[in-house]
Amino acid sequence: MTDTDGTPDLRFRGGRLASAVPIAFFVAWAIVQSGILGIGDTTGLIVGMLLGLILGMFLVVGDWKAYADVLFDGMTQRVAATAIVAWLWAGMFAETIQVGGFVDGLVWAADAVSVGAALFPAITFLLAALLATGIGTGYGTAIAFTALVFPAGVVLGANPVLLFGAILSGAVFGDNLAPVSDTTIVSAVTQNADIGGVVLSRLKYALVAAVFAFAAYLLAGSAMAGQPIDVDNVGGPSTALGLVHLVSIGLVIVTAIRGRHIVEAVSWGLVTSAVLNVVLGLAAPADMVAFNAPRTSGLVQAMDAIPVVGAFIVPVDPGNAAVGGSLYAGAAGFFPLIVLVLLIVAGAEVMQVGGAFEAIQEFLLERVATTVRRAETTMVLGTALVNGMITINTAAEIAIAPYISTLGRRFNINGYRRANILDANTSALGYIFPWGGGLLAGYSAMQRLPEQYEWFTQSMVVNPASVWPYVFHGWFLVAVFLLAAWTGYGREYVSDRESGEVSRV
Repeated sequence: MTDTDGTPDLRFRGGRLASAVPIAFFVAWAIVQSGILGIGDTTGLIVGMLLGLILGMFLVVGDWKAYADVLFDGMTQRVAATAIVAWLWAGMFAETIQVGGFVDGLVWAADAVSVGAALFPAITFLLAALLATGIGTGYGTAIAFTALVFPAGVVLGANPVLLFGAILSGAVFGDNLAPVSDTTIVSAVTQNADIGGVVLSRLKYALVAAVFAFAAYLLAGSAMAGQPIDVDNVGGPSTALGLVHLVSIGLVIVTAIRGRHIVEAVSWGLVTSAVLNVVLGLAAPADMVAFNAPRTSGLVQAMDAIPVVGAFIVPVDPGNAAVGGSLYAGAAGFFPLIVLVLLIVAGAEVMQVGGAFEAIQEFLLERVATTVRRAETTMVLGTALVNGMITINTAAEIAIAPYISTLGRRFNINGYRRANILDANTSALGYIFPWGGGLLAGYSAMQRLPEQYEWFTQSMVVNPASVWPYVFHGWFLVAVFLLAAWTGYGREYVSDRESGEVSRV
């Protein structure tokens, strides 16, 4: 959004780079809150982003209305809505499976096949990678596995921080490789390459990083394993029967792979899990949707005569009236994160319109990227920089994609190669930075575990600032591309292979 002379519509005191002040303030706030003070509070991050946006307003030259309009434009972008919808659906699905005893079933299965604390993180990484690749959403995987697999691993004695890192690593793998992932689609389309070719061309990078990550989880799992927790019942009334929800998960994966929208895929899984809960007696209808109504209500007093309605009504004292159940808890747990995402995307829009992104790109193009080796290295580091400021990986990818395309074309780099460099970092770092959207999605699910399990203490909740060293696949993926940029491993030019047309997507 610029004038005809190329000057940004939104001007700031201090020039174009001053438009980065809101995001920069938020990043600094997050580092202090989570990293230095050790406070893992999403609502606290909301305050930091709000203050950053207010601070940016005072730097605007001219009418503040233009600044406010840009904020609203950012909040209404499709990329934010996509992430929000995925979180809500995944949260409801995970909670519904949890009340059906799936966690208890996982503990039973791990004990039956002798998967102990040492091996559990490595196995979790593989399973999370499989789910994320199948359904195409790393955020949804982080939510589901944190709600379901994480408590099972903690019971077995797996280190909570390492286990959370393994879940996030699996989410990174799927976000990077899944054909139906938003990041995969954006990286391909913005670099004028077909999705199928992009996915095939990035296998050699993703699998190398995954092998090293799996080995790292084996070693760290053995070194960091603790003692099992002595609990009679992990999550529900079932034991092995809770594993029936593998059918629900499998249905989601198959539906997504067949090209259905992720909302449709998860909805089918949600309906299936609810039916299985009721038919097999794993959970009552009120465990999924509960109207905690006052005992004095006329409908409550008459509910014995209306069994269908009574199945969803729980009589309570008037002061405790509320809506509850897995659907409510699964959605409501992400409301603070949703607000934070909207504010962050608004701050990113300020940087776009204010010209900060353009200024950074111009500097890199003119001063840093003077050879193909340095060009690819700056692609990797540039995407890392943007991801540090924009915590939603798809939004960060959209912001940096024009720079990757421009720089890549200048050095005649193939569209597949450009798409792979773009996607690897945006997939990885969104689950590593303590304020990253993927990490916070899993953390939001984890914060509810002390309410769900009597044995799960607050000390078992992992601080977002402590997990970043253990997202092994994310770090190895970034390292693979830094090495590839420096050595030329996998480098392709346009003359080497022509990428497919976008129309083939």
